[in-house]
Amino acid sequence: MQYSIPVLFRDLMEQVAQGFMRANPDIRITYRAPEEGYEEILQRHLRDAITRTLPDVAFHGLNRQRTLLERNIPVDLRPIMQADPETPALGYSESLLSLGQVGGQQTGIGFALSTPILYYNVELMRRAGGDPARPPASWDEVIALARAIHGSAPEVQGMFFDWTITGNWAWQALVFSHGGTMLNAEEARVAFGEEPGRRAIRVLRRMVEEGRMPDIRPATMFSDFFAGRMGISMQSTAQLGRYNREIGGRFPLLTGRFPLSAPNARLPAGGNVAMIFTRDRQRQEAAWKFVKFATGPIGATMMVRATGYMPASTIPAEREDMLAPFYRENPNHLTTFRQQDVITGWYAFPGQNALRITDVINDHLQSVVARRAEPDAALERMVAEVQNLLPRRS
Repeated sequence: MQYSIPVLFRDLMEQVAQGFMRANPDIRITYRAPEEGYEEILQRHLRDAITRTLPDVAFHGLNRQRTLLERNIPVDLRPIMQADPETPALGYSESLLSLGQVGGQQTGIGFALSTPILYYNVELMRRAGGDPARPPASWDEVIALARAIHGSAPEVQGMFFDWTITGNWAWQALVFSHGGTMLNAEEARVAFGEEPGRRAIRVLRRMVEEGRMPDIRPATMFSDFFAGRMGISMQSTAQLGRYNREIGGRFPLLTGRFPLSAPNARLPAGGNVAMIFTRDRQRQEAAWKFVKFATGPIGATMMVRATGYMPASTIPAEREDMLAPFYRENPNHLTTFRQQDVITGWYAFPGQNALRITDVINDHLQSVVARRAEPDAALERMVAEVQNLLPRRS
């Protein structure tokens, strides 16, 4: 078995493995050393496929399923699920289950699913004239509040929008929330250079110029926010458990919805899915037992308590002995559920250059945040470079 992002998942994965082995003493779970991120674990498993050293089970980012399927690496879980009489009792949500479907196959089952949200330091918010009962609903309001927070006390920063999140997730969120798409319907032409994308990249620059967003790395942002030196941060709900632990009651924390800027606005679902790689029938049966445990009600309960993700199973939120009391006592965890009506897939670029495209987009976003390039000019170059990396269509 293998997973990534140990800062979020190491302790949780150990808890899940121990719980599973107590319930299934005839099966032993052994984890490989985790990879740092979704790109790293994808690269590792593309190499492992060549050397035939793939793990039996792996947890991959939603947007990397396509690349794995193009190499025929994951097992289609749909026949396994249909043959198992226990599947209906797992409570999988059809909408969240669909995030693990690619190319007509059930390539994975959601283990930890997220949406982008805003985190607010309530003390700094109030000091700047904001109302926690009515958090900002638009980027204009977010940027105005960030500007008011900036410098309201020594070393206090207004905001940080983490555009560096793996797989261009934050860029997709900005474009999708403005009504845009990554590519056109035929996936032959870049579409994020159209008007929604132009509005999105201009908002990013406004965060820097008007909201006084610093050009820093996420590690610095986390340190500043946890210490009470930053007012607003845009991050994944995945980080909510970490925010709670690190802040430790130092100041009140509020989560708010990601601003939607168009009538047809959408937000990309993030997170990861459990996938089965082994083709050995006996190992596949054991792997499916583990996947059911990890993504079903018991594993989902462990996962939510340790992180800020949503589960694919609806059962824990409905049961008093699982997560129903937790959600009542922790309303910040409900923000992501309130965005389910606008979630869409985390887009995966087609072809052999998918990882390279991710890097190209990041490089140009960095030039905008660092004010080395004007937003429209950077977007134009980004479009041209990504277009050249797309598969040639006849």
